[in-house]
Amino acid sequence: MRRPRTPRPRTPRPRTPLSETSLWRDRPFRLTWTSGAVSQFGDRISEVAVPLIAVGLLDASAAQVALLTALAWAPNLLGIVLGAWVDGRRRKRRLLIVTDLVRAGVLLSLPLAYLWGTVTLGQLYAVALLTGLAGVVAGCAWQPLFARLVPPSSYVDANSKFSAARSASFVAAPAVGGGLVQALSAPVTVVVDALSFLASALLLGRITVDEPAPPVRTGAAVPALLRDARDGLAFVVRHPVLRASLGCCTTVNFFTFLAGTGMVVLFADRVLHLSPGAIGLTLGIGATGSLVGALTAPRLSRRIGVGRAVAVGAVLFPAPYALAAVAGGPAWAAAGCLGGAYFLVGLGVMWFDVNLNSLQTAVTPDGLRSRVTGAFSTVNYGVRPLGALAGGALATAFGLRATLVTVAVGGVLSVLWLLPSPIPGIRSLAELPAEPTPRTAGLGPLDNPVQAGFAAQRDADVELGDRDLQTDRTGEIDRPPHDSAITHRAEPGPRV
Repeated sequence: MRRPRTPRPRTPRPRTPLSETSLWRDRPFRLTWTSGAVSQFGDRISEVAVPLIAVGLLDASAAQVALLTALAWAPNLLGIVLGAWVDGRRRKRRLLIVTDLVRAGVLLSLPLAYLWGTVTLGQLYAVALLTGLAGVVAGCAWQPLFARLVPPSSYVDANSKFSAARSASFVAAPAVGGGLVQALSAPVTVVVDALSFLASALLLGRITVDEPAPPVRTGAAVPALLRDARDGLAFVVRHPVLRASLGCCTTVNFFTFLAGTGMVVLFADRVLHLSPGAIGLTLGIGATGSLVGALTAPRLSRRIGVGRAVAVGAVLFPAPYALAAVAGGPAWAAAGCLGGAYFLVGLGVMWFDVNLNSLQTAVTPDGLRSRVTGAFSTVNYGVRPLGALAGGALATAFGLRATLVTVAVGGVLSVLWLLPSPIPGIRSLAELPAEPTPRTAGLGPLDNPVQAGFAAQRDADVELGDRDLQTDRTGEIDRPPHDSAITHRAEPGPRV
């Protein structure tokens, strides 16, 4: 009698490691990239349409436009807690799909209210707040998911591809959005963004990715969540690279949000007297700088080093706002000056963002990605509404041109965070020591998941500490022979 065969457990087939030349051949990466590209295109249209609803349809003041921008970014103040909550969820891909569907439904409320003649500033504020909240959750969920999709050797290349898609959306979508607003009205144009979120959810639903179950929290839910949130922020503050990059990003975010997209639209409409179509076309032409910056960021980092590329971008990003401040004269001259300024802004922000995202990914342990993202969101993005409100007050008191000059001067000062840090001496990610993976032995699941990471930092000061990180005469990092390259991930959206 034959003995019954015992079925062997099936294990997922490991994915073939990707190289920088094979990202496009990887189906999950292609679907993820397409999902982000479609969603970014819709976002750019809404960035033209929603402020024009406030300015054109509802006759909003500068202070009201500033409040709209502030509410869109206010949910980032909860990022530190939301990041800890997302870290405890296994299905990050599912969270991304749900947030896409939520944003699509919220945006569709605007054209429906317009058809009924009931659009109000209050509804516009609610839409900004809810879509912003969903965006924070999505950002925290994206970090660990992307860690499963892109290998360490492809960080800068993958970031460049995602940023190029985002930059391309800045080139084409504002012009399309301005034309649609003129042809269909601003509220109806928002439908395009809602449809882009639905398409993004559909594409993400076709991705298969192995998502390991997170450790189970012990103790009461709320205290454990707050403890995890605190640990994420503490890790950022203790890490010399993350601390300096957070200070730099926070400073440049505050000042550039004195003149956020809504304020620039107001400046173009009320001061330069450009039509909606001209505004969209001008911002689109200027945004080619973002595309050029995204495509050239890897080459720049290879030529002068990742850290120095970050520093160059930190200066070039805010400085051109001074050029925008002097725009004037005939419509073609005003549009050209504003477009030229935005070209340089886009070039700088992508040099800054692609390289800094890759660097931050390299020094963040896998088990802390959502919490680090949440901590960054709370501080870095949390100052955006403060900057928007301050910009509204500044524009009301001193005018829009003075506000743009303030953006340029204050934003450039952000580079002072980088100069004394290890960042300018870092030439490539391959030279960094291995990331400190939090050890869980002796700990309850998620009891204090960064305690081991802190211990590793105390032992080696993350090999990047102010005392241990040294650069040779060429600016390259000296590292012990046993150090190895770091693992995992970046995000498609910019830190700034």
